[in-house]
Amino acid sequence: MKSRATTLALSAAVLLALGGCNTFHHIAHDNTCNKPQPYMAASSVPPLKIPEGLDAPDTSHALDVPKLDTPAPPPRGPKDPCLSAPPSFNVPQPNARPGE
Repeated sequence: MKSRATTLALSAAVLLALGGCNTFHHIAHDNTCNKPQPYMAASSVPPLKIPEGLDAPDTSHALDVPKLDTPAPPPRGPKDPCLSAPPSFNVPQPNARPGE
């Protein structure tokens, strides 16, 4: 009987600890995506200039980044959720008419 109580207590402690991880995760990572990120300061550089007498590097596996032809979306506000966060599962229900 004692080992069963110990197992139950240990299981409850593990479940509480795992449930707390989600709470701490939201506290530690709350809206950090809306703050300026280091990659936002990135800029393009001109192509590599090869001195005479030297061979150009192999660029057959280089990543070709296309130009952005569409306007950038408006910046996200401080209260907007992060794009990497899942949306809410609470879907508003349409108003039901009386008698249905």
